[in-house]
Parts: sequence; structure tokens; C-alpha cells
Amino acid sequence: MTSFELSEEHQDLRAVVADFARKEVAPHCAEWDREHRFPVDTVRAMGELGLFGLHSPEEFGGSGDFTSLCVAIEELGVVDQSIGITLEAGVGLGINPILNFGTQEQKERWLPDLVAGRTLAGFGLTEPEAGSDAGATRTRAELADGEWTVNGAKQFITNSGTDLTALVTVTARTGTKDDGRPELSAIMVPNGTPGFTVEPAYHKLGWHASDTHPLAFEDCRVPEENLLGARGKGYAQFLSTLDDGRVAISALSLGCIRACRDLCVEYAQQRTSFGGPIGRKQAVAFQIADLDLMAHTAHLLTYSAAALKDALPAQPSKKQLAEFKRAAAIAKLYTSENAVAATRIATQVFGGYGFIEEYPVARFYRDAKILEIGEGTSEVQRMLIARGLGLPVE
Repeated sequence: MTSFELSEEHQDLRAVVADFARKEVAPHCAEWDREHRFPVDTVRAMGELGLFGLHSPEEFGGSGDFTSLCVAIEELGVVDQSIGITLEAGVGLGINPILNFGTQEQKERWLPDLVAGRTLAGFGLTEPEAGSDAGATRTRAELADGEWTVNGAKQFITNSGTDLTALVTVTARTGTKDDGRPELSAIMVPNGTPGFTVEPAYHKLGWHASDTHPLAFEDCRVPEENLLGARGKGYAQFLSTLDDGRVAISALSLGCIRACRDLCVEYAQQRTSFGGPIGRKQAVAFQIADLDLMAHTAHLLTYSAAALKDALPAQPSKKQLAEFKRAAAIAKLYTSENAVAATRIATQVFGGYGFIEEYPVARFYRDAKILEIGEGTSEVQRMLIARGLGLPVE
């Protein structure tokens, strides 16, 4: 059986990231949220700390394992979800596709700066009519005279328009298979390529300090060698990418639950009503006890899935992959839905103050909902779990 006890090295990393989050993020995150501002200098500092290199090989300046990445995302998420998702997407959606599927030349060109946090990369999958339904992808790429010409649009793309963004990997139709299904491939498009337009940022409900844009491609030409992985394997590549991302989102959700629990404990000890702290009231204390139950269970699910990922051999069996996929879906489903529930409980415990933006529970309340949507909706997770049980869900 795989052990998911955190090692001494993981605990040391947790302490380092928690200290960074407390000193460099906590004093400013409310301001970033109000101003919808992506904190470039803080993200660079995260790179200098080595956070974007977690789960990358030493060859490219990285260190640590997948569990290390989850620890860092969790600790950042306890303080600010926007910063947590910036790291999650920077590694999971930016670095990992190149690391897992790129040629040696592609890795040597892009990974050193990405791993060091000097640059960021986005991953363009979602479209107005294609996300969970990747087969509905309309973006096309045609190969002629040694160049791909990309036409189409993507939406909800994280880290795609920052001052640090170097490239976006996009999925596109590159042909049609013998059975009539679209052939999907992944193509890297460097920032500044003619025909590649980063549209104005979204005005989002939450994650205000996270960078998110729609993208447009109009006769955008990139070299043939910008194909990432084998032609026609884009669908399988992004499925693999999302499996890892679900565990990372689970870690971010765990950070949200922990934040709600800790904020409520502190508030319930200080806020008085009817002659004593409200934490003496069962109605309040039991709600906070539920938050601790959520946090404990979310921790077990997150790090058991991360341990399965770290234990996968270079050539995993179908059984090993299926076990990891199921654990990732379960972790993501439970933790994301309970993060939303945790913010609702925290807002209730804070009462009227929970509805005031000066209190962080309001920001966590706004930030949490997207956790049930990104990296595969709750409905998709239930479908994956059901299929793992042998149910042919469509």
C-alpha cells in the first residue's frame, strides 16, 4: 500500500511556503483583489523560492516531487486562492505539458525560464462550445510549407496575458481520423506571434489577482516544430494533464477549507454574544467542528492521490493509471464541493461581517465556486468515478 505520510522534507517545505505566504502575500492580497491586479513581483519571488520548479527534474533547475507541489499550493491557498491557482496553473498547465510531451529541444528552450518563474505559460483548451467536450473543438491548425496556421479562439485561459507570459499551448483540429472523429493536436504559440491576440481580461466573480483572458488566433503562423508531442495525440495529452491538475486543485481546495476553519476558530473565540464568546454555542461550535472534519478528510484524499502519482513508474500499467485517475477524481470532487460548503459556513459564522469585503471570508466565498468547475466540473468527476465502477455513463 502506498504511504501518504508527509516526509520531513515536505514538512520543511510547508513551513517555508507558509512563512512566505504570511509575509509576502497576506499583507497585500486584499488590495490585489480589490484592484484585480496580478502581482508580478510576488510571482517572480515565488520563482526565486523555487516553487515553480517543484515536480521538475534537476536538469532544468527543479526539485521535489508532485506531493511537494501540492504542499506549496495548499499553503498559498490558505492565504490567497488567486496566488495558489497562479502556481497550480503555472506548473500543471504551463510546465507539465512541455515536460511530459516536449522534445528535448523544446524542453531546453522553454523549461529553464518557466521552472525558475522568470516566465509563465498558459494552456488553451476551453472554447465557447468545447471544454469538457473536447471533441467539439473548433480551433484549427493547418500544416503547409513547414508552418502551422492556427485559426480559432480560446476562453478562460489562466496566465495567458501577464508580463511574464512567454507562450500558450493550444489544442486544435489538425485533421480528421478514419472514424470521422477530429484529430486533435497540441501546438505551442509564443507570445507576440503575429495573429495571436490576447483579449482584455475577464471581470470575474473571484480569483481577481489571477490572470485570465480569452485568446484569438487569426492566420497565426508558427513553425512545424512547435507541435507538442505526436500529431493527433492532443486529446490524450490534455486528459493526462487534467488528471494531475485535479489533485492540485484538491490541494488548493484544502487550503480554502483550512482558511475557513482557522478564521472561524479565531472569530468564535473573540466575538461575544449573550455574555460570552459565540464559540460556546453549540450551533456555532458544531459548524466549526464540521469544518475540521472537512479539512481532515480533504487532507487524506489529496495526499493519498498525490502519493499514487509519485509512485507511478515511468511506464505505468492500465491498472495503476486507473487507480490514480479514480483517486484524483474523488479527491477533486470531495474537496472542491466541500470548499464551497466551507465558505458558506464561514460566512454564516461571521454573520453580517462575513458579507463585508474587509473580512477575508468574503473573498474566499467568491473564490471557492470556480473550484467545482476548473480542471473538470463536479459532473465530470462523477462521470469518471462511475466509469471506474464499470458503469457506461455518457
